[in-house]
Parts: sequence; C-alpha cells; structure tokens
Amino acid sequence: MRTKRSVVVVVDDDPRLLESLEDLLESAGYSARCFSSAQALLDDGLSDVDVLISDIGLPNINGFELRNRVRSARPDLPVFLMTGRHEIADQSRAQGISGFFRKPFDGQLLLAAIKEALHTVGRRKDREN
Repeated sequence: MRTKRSVVVVVDDDPRLLESLEDLLESAGYSARCFSSAQALLDDGLSDVDVLISDIGLPNINGFELRNRVRSARPDLPVFLMTGRHEIADQSRAQGISGFFRKPFDGQLLLAAIKEALHTVGRRKDREN
C-alpha cells in the first residue's frame, strides 16, 4: 500500500532557490509544489497543502501578508517564512508562523522543522478524533 506524500509548497521569486528546495523536498520524500508569487499559490488553492514555506520579500503580496491570508483560510497549516534580508527579521511580525529561516539556511534543519510541524499537526488531528 502506498502512503500519501505530504505536500510542501514553496513560494519564492528566485527560480534557483525554488529549484533547489524542490530537489531537497522531493529527495526527502515530500511532494513539492513551487510558486514564484503568492498570488499564483492563492489562485491554485490551499486545499491539499500540508506545509507552506514562503519568502518574506515577495512582490505585491509579501510573506507576512500571505501568512495572514493563509491563517484565515487554514489556521492549522504550518507556515515557515524565510528571508535573505536580516533586517526584515522582525520577531514580532513573525508571530503566528511555525518557523523562521534566514537565507542561506541549512536544508537539513528545514527538513527537521517540516517533519516536526507535520508531526505536531498529526497529533492535534488525532486528539480531535
């Protein structure tokens, strides 16, 4: 019997980072979906997403705004934010996320954080049932 792979979505306007994270996530057994803008993700929908990773410095809809929109639609969805601009790393604005990563970051730490977030959501769902 084949188990369903968790869907991890990455939103970033850097195509090299998207490709790199897609490779990392797929090699770790996740189903990776990548978007170059927040609007593209929102247009596609959030229904099958298990984890969201978004850059903060996106054009039009930034990572914080995307987090807010996602939180109203899917409050339990784990959201990780990342940025290459350390001065944006305002911890008060980063509340309501599962984790925060400053680029460049260690891919193994990201995978560990994703695994933990999925485990936490799974425990929460088990308690509800």
